[in-house]
Amino acid sequence: MVRSDIEKFLLSVEKPGRYVGGEPNSVVKDKSEVNIRFAFCFPDVYEIGMSHLGMKILYGLYNSIPDVWCERVFAPWPDMEAKMREYSVPLYGLESGDSLRNFDFVGFTLQYELSYSNIFTMLDLSGIPFLSADRANNDPIVVLGGPCVCNPEPLADLADIVSLGEGEEVSVEMFDLYRRHKLSGHFDRKKFLREAAEIPGLYIPSLYDVRYHGDGTIAAFTPKDGVQERIQKRVIQDMSKVYYPDNFVVPIIEIVHDRAVTEIFRGCIRGCRFCQAGYIYRPNREKDYTTVNAQSRSLCDTTGYDEVSLSSLSSSDYTELPELLDNMLNWTEPGKVSISLPSLRIDGFSDELTEKLKKVRRGGLTFAPEAGTQRLRDAINKNVTEEEVLSTCRTAFNGGWTNVKLYFMIGLPTETLDDVAGIGELSQKVVDEFYRNPNKPKGKGVNVTSSASTFVPKPFTPFQWEPQDDIDTIHRKQQHLRESVRSRKITLNWHDADTSFLEAVFARGDRKLIRVLIRAFEKGCRFDGWDEYFKLPVWMEVFEECGIDPAFYANRRRSYDEILPWDHLDYGITKDFLIREHKKALAAQTTPHCRLQCANCGAAKLTGGVCSVLKHRNEKRG
Repeated sequence: MVRSDIEKFLLSVEKPGRYVGGEPNSVVKDKSEVNIRFAFCFPDVYEIGMSHLGMKILYGLYNSIPDVWCERVFAPWPDMEAKMREYSVPLYGLESGDSLRNFDFVGFTLQYELSYSNIFTMLDLSGIPFLSADRANNDPIVVLGGPCVCNPEPLADLADIVSLGEGEEVSVEMFDLYRRHKLSGHFDRKKFLREAAEIPGLYIPSLYDVRYHGDGTIAAFTPKDGVQERIQKRVIQDMSKVYYPDNFVVPIIEIVHDRAVTEIFRGCIRGCRFCQAGYIYRPNREKDYTTVNAQSRSLCDTTGYDEVSLSSLSSSDYTELPELLDNMLNWTEPGKVSISLPSLRIDGFSDELTEKLKKVRRGGLTFAPEAGTQRLRDAINKNVTEEEVLSTCRTAFNGGWTNVKLYFMIGLPTETLDDVAGIGELSQKVVDEFYRNPNKPKGKGVNVTSSASTFVPKPFTPFQWEPQDDIDTIHRKQQHLRESVRSRKITLNWHDADTSFLEAVFARGDRKLIRVLIRAFEKGCRFDGWDEYFKLPVWMEVFEECGIDPAFYANRRRSYDEILPWDHLDYGITKDFLIREHKKALAAQTTPHCRLQCANCGAAKLTGGVCSVLKHRNEKRG
């Protein structure tokens, strides 16, 4: 449903298909039959947001409720934003074309800290006040969700509600409460938010006061009006029974991940100490392979996609992977549908898996050693040896692959220049492994692409207390890495240190940063995750104007007894466990993964006191 007031300029902006809606499988409802309207906002461009699985799941779930209408909203690219301001066009939902001010809820999913500035752009284009305290009864309820809300404090004063953890069940409970309040005849915003605080998994920032010490650290979080001191995230107990859509909205322009996607499990058993997702998505819960197979086939039938991706944090850790692939091959091979298995573990790449992968996909393979030396891999608990890396590559080369991508990190805690040089040395050993292989493909060379991202300390990880290397140090390490690679068979990439610095600031920030975010928006900051728009000098000017030192958040080591901005949120992982893991990291000691030995991380309380990994293992044993 294209708004008539954008037709006059739509063809003058880049990729107008981002803004018109009307895609196959999009949902349009009769407004007269709807009680609750939800704007699902992705604070990045259409091509990124339409690739996001969480949006697909919740869009389908919300629209399956008869009196709820969920619409999609994406951040307009700067050329479109300029036209919308020129012609006084408000930000609108793609399905109806209505302004966001007409919705009951405006929900933002926070996937990446550098998308925060886009939230202010979207609210400003909608005429919705930035701060929760400034909104009236007839303003939309602003909800934040997604992985970044494990520390929502930089945006706490913006949010009416923060939804912690997995949203399928808690959202329905929130809608039920809102429906009762709305139908009562007089909606009282404050009363609704106070009652919403009683729903497990919902955090209402306005009901908590924060007090600071003179040095800027937090002195106390104080709940108001009798609300609970700590808010525990929500977790889906049975992945095989939880809602999953049988169709996706099919985009009319090319997006980043243009394929069907099916979840195979949530959580991770590994415990890599830098990986936030590996901790905040615990406990590990698998979906039955027959359910995955049926959902994958249904999605391909209803969307026309000829590729399906099996989504998880570590695909080769799925215990029913052989059975799943065997069943999927029964219909994907004759239907010429390819299967994508992202996030393969180095130690899970077997000859059996190689044979199956030959049938379902071709192209490059990606593995993540993360560090170039064994000492550092032990410190980060990667639990992968150099021989396993080379053996895995040998298996891949035997299977006919010639392109391998290796992911590493720079700036990890305890890292030395020898560790940095080890990235180049390990990459060279992979190249040498190819040429030593008598079964290598004839007439083909090898290409090893080694990518080194910059370490960002994140909440709810054992490294949450660690400082990030400053920008100059990262640049020196990147130069050292560049000098350690001499083969033309190795392509070297690295992540910009400036954006990683700002990511660290907001990942571990507190409520004082809301002033920085608003001022940065006013000075033109947009799409900070995109190189062409990121302006670190502008951000540094803003920090100075606001009297805030960003190094306080990014480059400072924290003590174990400091109150962290996210300590009042409970993601299942205990602080005692994280401290134990941090101390083991400093000693370069490893912890076995969950299927080998329970590390008592605390996540078992989220599934009734029994660790889901151990329970699943015992059930498999019969």
